[in-house]
Amino acid sequence: MTASAGMLADRIGAFEPSRISCRDTAALALTVVRDGVITGEGPTTKGRIHFSRALDADDAAWCARILTASAVEHQPVSRAEAEALFEINDVAAERSDAGAFDDLLAKAVVHHAASASGLAVPPRTVALSPDTAIESWAPTQANGVDIAVLQWLASQMRGRRRGNHTLMRMVATIVGAAALPLAHLPSMVDIGM
Repeated sequence: MTASAGMLADRIGAFEPSRISCRDTAALALTVVRDGVITGEGPTTKGRIHFSRALDADDAAWCARILTASAVEHQPVSRAEAEALFEINDVAAERSDAGAFDDLLAKAVVHHAASASGLAVPPRTVALSPDTAIESWAPTQANGVDIAVLQWLASQMRGRRRGNHTLMRMVATIVGAAALPLAHLPSMVDIGM
């Protein structure tokens, strides 16, 4: 087996939620989902019809299983995981997931932003659950939210093809709570969704 073939085998093996050992392998597994969304092929699409650049309920479910794997359950969502979700969001031109991925993306990104700011966050299975309202645990005040984290978030959201209304609402709430003039918000993120 060549080195690149070995890396590909490791990458596909890391994709299975039961094989996720840390946040790095979870981020890697999310890139496998991303690649399946881009091409319509790969381990995430086996046994079903999947068009390229399409995101369906199964893709959203794969992301949720990866992000809530037992090895990472009590760890905050990492920046690499959040960035992989943003990449999936960007490459999915067509959606047939009834909003499940948008909900997961918003919750995972806010989970990362809050934890990176040193704020307490619930376990992933609680925070990322479709049955848990993001407002029940996400910060609604800027007290303790790191401005560098908000800048990272704004850079991730700026110029994105597809906006996420839930995430935008949470950012607006936090930014508003930070008492930044509302005039700064359009320069931080593209609000013309």
